[in-house]
Amino acid sequence: MKKFSKNNFSTVTTTTDNEGAAVKKPIIFKRKAFLLKLLLVANFAVLFAYPSSGQGNQAKMAADNTIEVNVLSKERNQVIEHFGASDAWSTQFVGLWPDQKKNAIAELLFSKEEDEDGSPKGIGLSMWRFNVGAGSTEQGQESGIRDEWRRAESFLTADGSYDWSKQAGQVWFAKAAKEFGLEKLLVFPNSPPVYMTKTGKAYAKDGKSNLAEKNFNDYGEYLAQVIKGLGEKGLKVDYVSPVNEPQWDWSDGGQEGTPFSNLEIAGIVKALDQALSRNMLSTKIDVAEAGKINYLFENADKEERGEQIANFFNPGSANYIGDLAHLSRTISAHSYFTTSPYIAAVQQRQNLNAALGKVEGLSYWMSEYCILGGNEGEIKGNGRDLGIDPALYIARVIHNDLTVSNASAWHWWIAISPYNYKDGLIYIDKQKTDGEFYESKMLWALGNYSRFIRPGYQRLAVEINNEKQQGPDFLASAYESIDQRELVLVFVNSSDQELKVNLAEDGNSISIKALFLTSKDKDLESVARTDSDGAVTIPARSIMTVLTEN
Repeated sequence: MKKFSKNNFSTVTTTTDNEGAAVKKPIIFKRKAFLLKLLLVANFAVLFAYPSSGQGNQAKMAADNTIEVNVLSKERNQVIEHFGASDAWSTQFVGLWPDQKKNAIAELLFSKEEDEDGSPKGIGLSMWRFNVGAGSTEQGQESGIRDEWRRAESFLTADGSYDWSKQAGQVWFAKAAKEFGLEKLLVFPNSPPVYMTKTGKAYAKDGKSNLAEKNFNDYGEYLAQVIKGLGEKGLKVDYVSPVNEPQWDWSDGGQEGTPFSNLEIAGIVKALDQALSRNMLSTKIDVAEAGKINYLFENADKEERGEQIANFFNPGSANYIGDLAHLSRTISAHSYFTTSPYIAAVQQRQNLNAALGKVEGLSYWMSEYCILGGNEGEIKGNGRDLGIDPALYIARVIHNDLTVSNASAWHWWIAISPYNYKDGLIYIDKQKTDGEFYESKMLWALGNYSRFIRPGYQRLAVEINNEKQQGPDFLASAYESIDQRELVLVFVNSSDQELKVNLAEDGNSISIKALFLTSKDKDLESVARTDSDGAVTIPARSIMTVLTEN
């Protein structure tokens, strides 16, 4: 099912596949698409005109399959805060599955332990995103949300009281995460409670905000009460994100959601800041979960919903909120629809990083991603694929978000998926009380980063064959531990060739401690070194994490 707005230039449609997975897909006017293609062709021409480009070096290295990688210890970049994923929507059911199965799933997501062979038992997520429901579950079919797995319970009841027995499956997973040593917990609603919305439902109408300004204070107090209620269950909430993808219309009943203008977001955040202070809570507020990264630095097709860095963090803006006590010094966006082709993806992230640089001390979180849409023909979101192809693609996305836009956090969308779509780390049978679960290579590809790059690690610059610019076939990034005793390097080899990599730090050979490989045949497995010290062989179409000793 597709819905088109009357705007000729751009809108967003929701396409529902045969398993009920909604796809947010922008529809662009053909003339604009044609002009965009011309610009991309021009960019390609300019890039390849320079013989010193990283792409050129990658062509040269293919001749003998040997690459020189040098870590530049004095060129220090962002400190990594966390890697995460969200509990929407399956954990409301999976959290009530038999203990053996839900514990096994939790171990895959949160464990930092190793098995007897030295391979990780899980990917060690350091952030968990808890979806605060709006009450569409209680409304049932009257909610207008067709897929009941996309509905969510609400702690708030019709009489204004709170029922803390709700969202029990999600609470179980959050507690399990904490038991595994999870560092940070964030709560995010997709919609205000249905008792506060204009439509009386958990989604909007005609692309208009579903929360009246008179209810901003009530909404802020409600979120503060949810944070307190979870705290009484032993779940300290570190962050709250009050709006989600405010650029989209959220008017088709595909899931809970509502659009907001920047003016409305500023009003909501101010009300929430006051509520957190009133309730003596230390929770920080994250904004603004933009639907695409370019909405942070340009209006694009969303007047009054774009240029969010300037709107919220420029003191001269009418929507300035940068001085609020509870506002985190971060801004968040989602990488959807900006990851292909490779050169365009890099350019978008360079533009984002330039905009971030205009606000002193502002960090960037890439707070939601899965493989959606057609991605310029590189890979389709539709169709479950547990194999290496989508894993390599998301490893490339992670790399660009961390190394080009300098994201200090990277979060996946739904950790557990019942859908025929590339939206899950772990897949399950779509059954409420029990079922089988299936690991994907995307889980382990994220683990090549999340399991080893711990909160507080700092990214260092990397040269490949004496060039900093990197191309899509081979990617390298490096991260140093807080005590500066360990260096973590992540390599993504998307080529069909095995590559030998000679490693150095500031020109000096590196002592390698351990290797972990995700490939067609391996799932973040510890592998033996077969090369001389300071060198590693990276199989074709694989992701390798290298641990070194300083």
